[in-house]
Amino acid sequence: MTNRLVGITIDCADPARLASFWSAMLDIAESDDHGDDSGWATVGSRLDGQPRLTFQRVPEPKTGKVRIHLDVQVEDIDAGRHRVESLGGRWAGVRHDYDDGTVMVMHDPEDHEFCIVQYYNCDTG
Repeated sequence: MTNRLVGITIDCADPARLASFWSAMLDIAESDDHGDDSGWATVGSRLDGQPRLTFQRVPEPKTGKVRIHLDVQVEDIDAGRHRVESLGGRWAGVRHDYDDGTVMVMHDPEDHEFCIVQYYNCDTG
């Protein structure tokens, strides 16, 4: 069997809140895989073949920069920033403009870093 990425799990204080944020951000439905277990929440389905985002409740708060983050491609960087902010996230104040696109560092409602990326002259990024 070939190994493949099936999901990413993110530690957090409020799994339902983060699942709601990421579901709206990525336009992917939340899953009911965990039933009534309030310690977990998931965005995506095992059935669609795409990696899922799972949020796991942990007691300790985030204390430093995470060494792995998600990149989310957007059609328009400014509209992407406004979308993140309207969902309860925030811009970190960092923007990088490259020849092939723009990257903005963002934070979700629990302060996990991620980037929104707008590629130029590229159909799929």
